[in-house]
Amino acid sequence: MAFKIFVDGRVREADVEPGTPLLWTLRDGLGILGPKFGCGVGQCGACTVHIDGTPVRSCSFPVENVGASKVVTIEAIGATPTGKKVQAAWSELDVAQCGYCQPGQIMSATALLNQTPKPTDADIDAAMSGNICRCATYTRIRAAIKKASGQPVGA
Repeated sequence: MAFKIFVDGRVREADVEPGTPLLWTLRDGLGILGPKFGCGVGQCGACTVHIDGTPVRSCSFPVENVGASKVVTIEAIGATPTGKKVQAAWSELDVAQCGYCQPGQIMSATALLNQTPKPTDADIDAAMSGNICRCATYTRIRAAIKKASGQPVGA
């Protein structure tokens, strides 16, 4: 079945079965490889995308539920003002180690800063709690979020 979805600024069509997770629609149906498969049950955050600005675990979100909503992936988040700041902070502070989880981390961090421009440590912990990093770069992730928000990195 053909699904038309608005992804990264344009309408795309994917021929997938109803019930197909958005992650597989993006990766296999549309060739958008930034969102990663991690757990398949929405617990690790590697597959995070934005749907109308809200971070969503695409591995457990059926494509038919997208409807007319706008999907943004890691491939396009850098074109947004907040996404650009987050990606720059990630690079400046060498956040990524293996990098596998980083697309999801960046998507969650960008959503946080869009909603809470000057987050506290508690805000960061709450927003990032569903994103797992096997390399345990959590200290650098927090520092990058602070940097992207314009706050002192040690604060």
